[in-house]
Amino acid sequence: MELVTHKKLYLVSGRVSRPLAEAIAAELGEPLGEPNLAEFANGEVHCRFSESIRGCDVFIIQTHCHSPGVSINDNLMEQLIMVDAARRASAKRITVVCPHYGYARQDRKSSGREPITAKLLANLFKEAGASRLVGVDLHSGQIQGFFDGPVDHLTAMPVLVDHLKSLEGDLAIVSPDAGRVKVAERYAMQLGADLAIVHKRRSHSAFNTVEAKEVVGDVEGKVCVLVDDMIDTAGTICAAAEQLAERGAIRVIAATTHGLFSDPALERIAESPIEKVVVTDTLPLPDGTDPDLVKVLSVAPLIARAIDAVFEDASVSEIFGGNNLS
Repeated sequence: MELVTHKKLYLVSGRVSRPLAEAIAAELGEPLGEPNLAEFANGEVHCRFSESIRGCDVFIIQTHCHSPGVSINDNLMEQLIMVDAARRASAKRITVVCPHYGYARQDRKSSGREPITAKLLANLFKEAGASRLVGVDLHSGQIQGFFDGPVDHLTAMPVLVDHLKSLEGDLAIVSPDAGRVKVAERYAMQLGADLAIVHKRRSHSAFNTVEAKEVVGDVEGKVCVLVDDMIDTAGTICAAAEQLAERGAIRVIAATTHGLFSDPALERIAESPIEKVVVTDTLPLPDGTDPDLVKVLSVAPLIARAIDAVFEDASVSEIFGGNNLS
């Protein structure tokens, strides 16, 4: 007996990522499945797919963030429940798509008696039934090794670089701290721009206190672009912007993949020398975000191309020319 099987792609999304998932589905020309997510009176999440997904290649899209009335842990649990539901519905392969991977900053022990929560999260997805993980600009490359299966690490750099090319003036790419220098260097190479670094020297006598800041590199008379993987409370990026303005930068722009914008981030940015923040739509923006301050670019085409490559068992790294691996 011989049987020729055909794979079917099935896209489904959690509630917080519905707008991004709809854009990804439109790029792929595929319908978005309905997981029928609902909550019981005590807050427990229930999921039941509307159609049979037996033998399907299932992609479950959910970004990890807090939203009004919903915590990041609620959104994580929602995705884990969908993964478990897909496994028990006999999906052939389940790929977890995390535009923003939660707990990514807890990727190591910085002091004793601390967890490595980014690894715990990877373990939970594997145990729930995920066989593959897709993420965008993980906070650190080592997270790829936390998941016991294939990980496709995408980068929003092509989207951000295309926008930054439209900026006029003498451009300088600036890393807001020493930890993001390699990322800033890649941006500088692609844009043919100068590179600068904001160096922070922390006090040894006072906890979590910056003693002095220095800018390494010439930024006088230049359009400075601060690049980072995420902006949370915006303390680091705003402090870096002030240093650049003091040293003669004519404009300061921030470019980031993940705009978490936890309070009081937007207020800090509005009061800082930062003229505009360029972000992607990996995360929904807080209500009331000023569109004149924050410019949103879509990563839906990039994620759609990656999903298509995974479905067809083709190379994902070729989409980025290998620049997503470093």
